[in-house]
Amino acid sequence: MRAGRLRHRLWLKGPTNTNDTAGTIVTTYGTVAVLWGSIEPLKGQEYYDSALINSEATSRIVIRHTATIEPNYIFVFETRTFKIISVIDIDEKNKEMQLMVKEEVII
Repeated sequence: MRAGRLRHRLWLKGPTNTNDTAGTIVTTYGTVAVLWGSIEPLKGQEYYDSALINSEATSRIVIRHTATIEPNYIFVFETRTFKIISVIDIDEKNKEMQLMVKEEVII
């Protein structure tokens, strides 16, 4: 993997559930790791093919392999938030990971 491709500083965040005073479960996210990665929007035929399988994926994030990723985690880049849809270990070599993500709009 070429290091120059990994130009985005990404915060990997994991959920923590707590109860508020009314007994409602509130989910907050805490930083698990800070990683370098690449955010690549899906385009053209690639987006169309993705929509046939999974209508939610809007982008792909590529990072070096790490064992800390779980499907309920999110990535934060600047003011953007990405929910992980699927995790792919490229060629099953534990060197590079491709994560299909959906950009979340948080108001």
